Parts: sequence; C-alpha cells; structure tokens
Amino acid sequence: MKRILTLFLCLTLGLILAHGKDFESASTVDRTRAQIAKLPKDDIWWTVYGEDMGWNFKNLHRMYPTANIYREGQVRQLDHNLSVAIEEYKVETPDGKKSFKDFLYSDHSTTMGIVILHKGEIVFEHYPRMEPYEKPIYWSVTKVFISTVLAILEDRGEVDVNEPIDLYLPALGGSDYAGVKIRNILDMASGVDCSDNYVDRGACYYQFAASIGDAYWDDSSPDNPYTFFANLRTGTKEPQGERFDYSGANTFVIGWLIEEITGMPFQDVLTKEIWSKIGAEGDASMLAPRYGVPVTDGGLLARLRDVARFGLLFTPSYRVVTSEKIVSDRYLKLILEGGNPELLRNARYGGWTTDDTKYNIYQWDNVFKNNDIYKGGWGGQGLLVNPDRDLVAVYTGYFKKDQSEMRLLGLLRKILEELYAK
Repeated sequence: MKRILTLFLCLTLGLILAHGKDFESASTVDRTRAQIAKLPKDDIWWTVYGEDMGWNFKNLHRMYPTANIYREGQVRQLDHNLSVAIEEYKVETPDGKKSFKDFLYSDHSTTMGIVILHKGEIVFEHYPRMEPYEKPIYWSVTKVFISTVLAILEDRGEVDVNEPIDLYLPALGGSDYAGVKIRNILDMASGVDCSDNYVDRGACYYQFAASIGDAYWDDSSPDNPYTFFANLRTGTKEPQGERFDYSGANTFVIGWLIEEITGMPFQDVLTKEIWSKIGAEGDASMLAPRYGVPVTDGGLLARLRDVARFGLLFTPSYRVVTSEKIVSDRYLKLILEGGNPELLRNARYGGWTTDDTKYNIYQWDNVFKNNDIYKGGWGGQGLLVNPDRDLVAVYTGYFKKDQSEMRLLGLLRKILEELYAK
C-alpha cells in the first residue's frame, strides 16, 4: 500500500511540475500595481488606449468586482486539426503581403488571441498578446449571451416576446419602455432614445452606464440602474419597430426581464442554463463594479476557448460540448431567416451594414447573406458563427492610441469564405 501511495504521489507531483513548467504568469506584482496606478482619476478606465488598454482588458478581475459564472463536470476537450491553409493565407498589409499568422503577431494587429473551430475541432489558435488561460472582457459580445438565455426561456413558454416588456416588468409601466414589445428591444428597435454614448456625461446611455459602474460616476450620477429605467422619460421617444438604434440599455432591460422571470441574478441564470452545461475549461465572470449588478450589456470575462464552446451551440457540432440541444432549432431558424432588413436600412446611425448584410436580430449585429452570424465588441472583440459551414471564430483585441490597427472581421470572413465555402 505504501509503495502504491508513493507511486501515486510521485506521478501527481510530476504532473504538477510539468504543468508549472508550461505555465507563464501573465503579470507581476509590480506591474499590476503600476498599471492600476495609471488608471485615470477623473474618468472611466476604458478611456485609456494602446497597450495599457490591452492589459486592462485582460486584468479587470484584478481591478474591479466581478460576479462569478460557474462551470460544472468534466471539461469537454476540443481536439486540434490545425489548418496550414489558414495559417499561411496571404494578407495585404502596409508592409506588403504576410501570412495570416505573421500578420497577427505584427505591429499592424492588436489581436490578443483568436480561436477558430471547424466541425468542432480547433483549426487555428494563437495568442499573440495574451496567455490561453486569461479571461479578457468581450464587451458587447456579451449581449448574445443575454439574448440566448431569453430564447431558452422563450422555448419553454416562460416569456412571449410579442408582448410588451411592462407585462413582465410592471416597474417600467410609467417609463419610455412602457408598451414596447420585447422583440423590438431584442432587435435594438425599441424607439427609446438612449443610444450608446461614451462621451456626453449627461446623455441617457452615459447616465445608465455610470449607474452600473461602466462609466465615470460622481455624486450627481444615478445610483440604481433599475430605478433609472423605471423613471426614464426622455420626451424624445420614437415609434418602436421601425429602425435600428444600438443601445446597451436595451440589453440591460432584457437582462432585468430574465432576472424577474427566474428570480435569480443574471450571472446565476447564465450558470444554470449555459455555462454549467458546455464542458467549459474555467469559470467565467461578469464585470459588476457597483453593488454587484452585472454589466449585462458588455461585461463577460472568459477564456477564448470557452466562448468558442458557446459558439458551437449554434452549429451541428454542439454535441462536442454538450449532450443537450441548448440552442433550439426554432431559435436558430429564427436567427437565419426571421430578421427585418428594414431596421438596418433605417438605422439611426450608419456603419452597421456591408453589401452582403441581411439584417440584425436578437442582439446579433449582422446576419450575412452567406449565413455568417456576427456579434462584435467595442474594443476589438468578435464572435463569428456559420451554422451551415460548422464554423466558429472568436477573437479579442484592443485599440492602438491612434486606432491604426487593421480590423479583423472583414479579413477573417474573407479567409473562411475562400477556404470553407461549399
């Protein structure tokens, strides 16, 4: 028995040492202190650009409170079947042609990490500016986690998106959201005048963001996002369901709806309905800087591979990560066929469409004509899924101080279109 125990301890110690040898710390005590000391005292942290922005994006858990999202069970491994064609694909840069891999590591890119899956296998994975275990913020990619949870509740008959939001949230009955159908809120067509605004501290959106700790807060700022929306009367509300007007306020209200239906904080609902079921490698979390209220419109922190696992739920390879069909055929068909093209055509602000855009839907920014579905994040993040081609791509990055970096989405779509089009 003693010999068996000794052998077990030796093997265990060997595994620990091997893991420790491969592990590289992403920061040091001194650097962490120095980076936090750099944060602006009279503005919000995300106004810092350049490499400091990249560090902040990866280290928010060191800087601010977060709310946990828990994994359960065995990790569902993602096998590798690496594609030389993706790695060597030639990319035009200001310095001439480079391979896609070399481009990602060059000064023309600020991509911190990228994972691409085909048929449930990793075909490309690189971390030019981060460690694989790090959990960066995904900003607005978070929004499709909220809409997916709502779709799950919709499949169960717990909510009807054709009903007005105040049927389920009576607190909104005296606000600009009164009478607004849930579907129009999901599609960023609520008519409520609260567009994303990161500059004007008196704007509706900035005031909301301050109330949850995602914008600069002072004693004149709202203290509670729930009462802020319950009392929201801008006097400039427009007809609902007519045009796309992007706002994280809409996402927060959907998150509030989910909390009301389930009786749980949103992060716990996400644990229960998705994260605990996908064989994730790690717990995720949600940025929650003020009073533990999660930033549901942009606060997800997670490993890239785990966000890719979420993306697999929209593909035929979902069984790689779960035995349960979490994303229903009904919801997937709705995403691919059920959008309203007029919303983006009549968008309040431009820049949301390309020549091959079909429409936006359920918090997804674009469904393209080749059935790529895409959700982007403010600071260089993205989730791209094509159910027909069984493709998932997730990436994260940051802005240079002059924002001269080459953006990834168009290039990535071109590569995958050429290599995987049927």
